[in-house]
Amino acid sequence: MNNIYQNSAENITKAAQIIRQGGLVAFPTETVYGLGANVYDSKAVANIFAAKQRPHFDPLISHVAEIDFLKEYAATDERVFALAKHFWPGPLTFVLRRIEENPSIDLACSGLRTLTVRMPRHPIALALIKASGVPIVAPSANKYQSISPTTAQHVADGLGDKVDMILDGGACSVGVESTIIDLTTDKVVLLRAGGTAKEDIEEFLGEKILISTGNPDMPTAPGQLLRHYAPKHTLRINAEKPELDEFYIGFGKLDGHLNLSPSGSLTEAAENLFAFMRLADAQDKFTKIAMAPIPQNGLGLAINDRIRRASYKS
Repeated sequence: MNNIYQNSAENITKAAQIIRQGGLVAFPTETVYGLGANVYDSKAVANIFAAKQRPHFDPLISHVAEIDFLKEYAATDERVFALAKHFWPGPLTFVLRRIEENPSIDLACSGLRTLTVRMPRHPIALALIKASGVPIVAPSANKYQSISPTTAQHVADGLGDKVDMILDGGACSVGVESTIIDLTTDKVVLLRAGGTAKEDIEEFLGEKILISTGNPDMPTAPGQLLRHYAPKHTLRINAEKPELDEFYIGFGKLDGHLNLSPSGSLTEAAENLFAFMRLADAQDKFTKIAMAPIPQNGLGLAINDRIRRASYKS
């Protein structure tokens, strides 16, 4: 079954109809491909959890296409709108308080009194949300704890016919998921490092933000579980050189079978991360993967978060 559709106005209209009718549509964002459903349709949201085999206690991100919609959807203030106007559309997700006891979004919020929301930067994602007329809840379009998809084919390979339609927008430009910040307290708290650098948020706010990895047993935002984004092969990180049975992913001057960025660009490394992990995982001649050290600044914070979770041994 080939359910991959090229980007066109006709196919976006068709995808929006599927969303409104309670179906699942995979679509590109600037970070990774998302598996989308109508946030107000609890049965459709339940189908996302089933397709991904994702536990119901792990909350989902809602995607909107208009900043003004936040007022209808969540508790907001001047700080929320200032951040939204500066960083949206883009890879920055807010944790906000819900403004009403709407049971239809309980499942998407994993029963929490907060919700997570962002505005994606990808034109296909924005067009689909606008055409659907509802926020689209969309975790990464892959099976739970597996490597995130950055192409339409990755989605098809991982989820197959569990998705009604896959909109093909080419490879994702950022390559790691969005940064998540908690805006429910006086101090901004970083819950997940991602496509927006922590330093950029601090520069805009004029203050340092706190860092929390959250409680992996009771996550308040996606991406807080200890083991996540995991390949089938064992992954060793911060490796200066490979061992005999390891497929080596290099960075900068540390070259390997693949190199995330020969020039040492963290932007290029983030864009290549999940695709290269998939290629490494597909190698039959190797039983393990090793990855070179990645700097702990800018997008490197997000990259290190992903590979640390991918390498976690439960």
